[in-house]
Amino acid sequence: MTLAGRLVLFDLDGTLVDSSPGIFSSVRHAARELGLPAPTDAQLRAMVGPPLQDGFALVLGVPVGDVGRAVAAYREHYAAGALLDVTVHDGIPELLAALGRGGAALAVATSKPEPFAVRVLEHAGLLPAFASVHGATLDGSVRHKDQVVAAALAAHPGGRDPVLVGDRSHDVLGAAAHGVPCIGAGWGPAEPGELEAAGAAAIAATPADVLRAVGKTG
Repeated sequence: MTLAGRLVLFDLDGTLVDSSPGIFSSVRHAARELGLPAPTDAQLRAMVGPPLQDGFALVLGVPVGDVGRAVAAYREHYAAGALLDVTVHDGIPELLAALGRGGAALAVATSKPEPFAVRVLEHAGLLPAFASVHGATLDGSVRHKDQVVAAALAAHPGGRDPVLVGDRSHDVLGAAAHGVPCIGAGWGPAEPGELEAAGAAAIAATPADVLRAVGKTG
């Protein structure tokens, strides 16, 4: 399948970059601020990807009335510099360049607040590869993957055969809500079998494998 005019959406955390150090330190900070037990390694990993509000409530068990405080504490620490503690995954710049040369339109669809996402992409040197960036709102009214995928699709009405590349089950499900297939980023933090169980159209073991998977998905 030709790439010309193809719309390829990318998740950010875990897919394009390893942002876990900054996320982990910010979650630990929020837990301390709320007097919560120190998060376990498994809880920290589970916080990468899903909307922050959902992570605190469902992963750390923060009472609904305290979720806002947890988010505020997290963002204070994160925005102060932790968000820039990221590493671009090996092979991502080459993948983005190859897709661009093939004529694909690239966009980011992330549950991270959009201003933070733009800062991360700019810091990582990846922002120029994308035609648009779509993320959560700081007030939480937009935070789920299906919402940001909807925004990306609306911004690219001429995009042909859209596909999402993401590393967690909520990426797969958020794309499926719009009839969009998802290629699982197998190098991300998903638990074994998570992406397959969610219904990913394909699993790419490395970024280099995404190009071939995109050609077979549509």
